[in-house]
Amino acid sequence: MAAPNTDSDDIQPKSRLRLSRRSKRSRFKRLVRYLYIRFIRLRSHPRAIARGAAAGVFAGSYPLFGLQTILGVAIAAAIGGNKIVAAAGTWISNPFTYVPIYAFNYQIGRWILGQSTVTNLTDRSPQEWMNLGMDITVALMTGSTLVGIILAAVSYYGALRLAYKLKSNRSNR
Repeated sequence: MAAPNTDSDDIQPKSRLRLSRRSKRSRFKRLVRYLYIRFIRLRSHPRAIARGAAAGVFAGSYPLFGLQTILGVAIAAAIGGNKIVAAAGTWISNPFTYVPIYAFNYQIGRWILGQSTVTNLTDRSPQEWMNLGMDITVALMTGSTLVGIILAAVSYYGALRLAYKLKSNRSNR
């Protein structure tokens, strides 16, 4: 009696799909675990980790798609923060959170600037549309700056506390 052939060519298409999904989940879990372990093993001073978190969260509050990580790392380098944590901090802004964050930032900016709500958009000249775009941009950037400063302060103290706790746990082992 011959042994059953277990080559991958004999696997049915549904089985391949299940294996593919399983391997993707497995790779994702390994990536998350790797990033967690890297964070736990950071050898930076807790204040540098906290400054990196604050820089990343501040940069992540801006609607500068593709530039947030670069901006966060640059700010972290300027203030002596951990660049890896800064890059991770920009992840507060992701495809799932873009709309709520920027809508909130825009509303805050409008409130700070005292802008009224826009009515009757159909009867506007091209110059009024350009001014409206500038008003939206200024309100969004103003709101992003204020919200970014507040979130950076909160994330600094939260990350500082977490980093000291992790350092304490590591030294107790």
